[in-house]
Amino acid sequence: MANVKNYKEQGGEVQVIEGELRISGGKITANGTQAAHIPDAASGTEVTTINAILKALEDVGILASS
Repeated sequence: MANVKNYKEQGGEVQVIEGELRISGGKITANGTQAAHIPDAASGTEVTTINAILKALEDVGILASS
């Protein structure tokens, strides 16, 4: 086990972040694809917008799929 907060586990397939991760000028992708843009909510579209946000987070692996 490493004695630093941020490290790759043996084999290199898992990156452990126990400290802070700063992404400056970059983007987060899953398999090279960034989550789709979600338009601003209009009056009465809150549920649809929230569902779109959840779907986008699921698609990039931030949330587990239900």
